[in-house]
Amino acid sequence: MQRRPFDVQKKFVRVVELRPDGFVEFEFAVGEPELYVEMVLPPTAFDDFCAANRVTFLDGPTRLVVGQVQANDWNWSLRDATHQRFKPVSDHPE
Repeated sequence: MQRRPFDVQKKFVRVVELRPDGFVEFEFAVGEPELYVEMVLPPTAFDDFCAANRVTFLDGPTRLVVGQVQANDWNWSLRDATHQRFKPVSDHPE
């Protein structure tokens, strides 16, 4: 199977949350929607950022689908980390 070229001109935004403090929490990707960074900006700066980058807006959650159960250990975001605790170290055998 031939891979399509990585196009740095394609930019994507997925809004994660409009926070109670007024900030916009979102994911920003270049080239591939699955490779993103998590960002937070005030609404006006978010609008300017999206316009300057000519983004394509995406819907729904971003989660990689991998056939291995262990892959879920790596499927998390900073947002996830701030809203839940990771497994305690004692759960892992030494």
